[in-house]
Amino acid sequence: MKIGVLTGGGDAPGLNAAIRAVARKGLHNGWEVVGLRHGWLGLLEKSELVLDRNSVAGILPRGGTILGTSRTNPYKREGGVALAMRNFKELRLNALIAIGGDDTLGVAHRLSQEGLPIVGVPKTIDNDLSGTDISIGADTVVNEVMRAVDRLHPTAEAHDRVMLVEVMGRDAGWIATLGGMAGGADVILIPEFPFSIDEVCERLRRRHDETRRKFSVVVIAEGARPRDLEDSVVQDSAIDEFGHVRLGGIAHVLGREIEARTGYETRVTVLGHTQRGGSPTAFDRILATRLGVAAVVEVEKGNFGVMVAHVGSEIVPLPLEEGIREMHRVDPRLYEIAQLFS
Repeated sequence: MKIGVLTGGGDAPGLNAAIRAVARKGLHNGWEVVGLRHGWLGLLEKSELVLDRNSVAGILPRGGTILGTSRTNPYKREGGVALAMRNFKELRLNALIAIGGDDTLGVAHRLSQEGLPIVGVPKTIDNDLSGTDISIGADTVVNEVMRAVDRLHPTAEAHDRVMLVEVMGRDAGWIATLGGMAGGADVILIPEFPFSIDEVCERLRRRHDETRRKFSVVVIAEGARPRDLEDSVVQDSAIDEFGHVRLGGIAHVLGREIEARTGYETRVTVLGHTQRGGSPTAFDRILATRLGVAAVVEVEKGNFGVMVAHVGSEIVPLPLEEGIREMHRVDPRLYEIAQLFS
């Protein structure tokens, strides 16, 4: 038995823990385990890395992914699907485990329908995959945002400033909501609920007047937008192979408006890739380990076309289509609780 594993899309803390789990469980079964480099590109280029006990030793606490990653989409490349199918056979693979978010698992689902034996593992710091309560990387990033907000509170207070913290979150605001709540942010703005700049300014004025605290911390997701903007603010309009532009800059837009409309001095901190590059939390290490082992168990059973998911306290297999069926967005009831503290 020879199985492959790949990591696609954006990197996330816990990927290496999942790779390690797949390798250790596969090796325990007496199988050959290989990693495909740089996501689906590795299948198109037949670029593999043998995963033995030595190659996965010591990677549990490391961020990033030893296999590399990319946003390669075989369906956007001429002959890409036929090449992927042919290379799967030429590499003598019996099964493939794809670790990724909605784009990676979307390709996995389509290739599974083409006949490739694939099991998916949910990974996304945005936590926007349906079917699973949480995905690899999400917990670590929330903790990073919490720590950043903790650090910004005292400097905001020292200078009587409004500090805006821009975090990741293209279509779902889990990072901003949970990180902001944990850090005690005064205003949290997310893609699910377009905001009014005037309303934000009024909330800040009310806080400053009613509490006599002349500073505030605002956490805003990169995909959040004012109601009078049709589209999100972007850094780069170039589109990747999954149709995404690079978001970023909404905090600067909002910061200028707050300062102009209220007179409060503002500063902007864009956390960017510092959110996702660190060592995974204990939760993410354990989650990734459980999901990686569970994926190999589904291969043992010959149960393909599924994604292993965290549901309640259990790891269960679900059809891949369940993971990409819809966007897992922030529950309005949770956001309502966050609004109580503004």
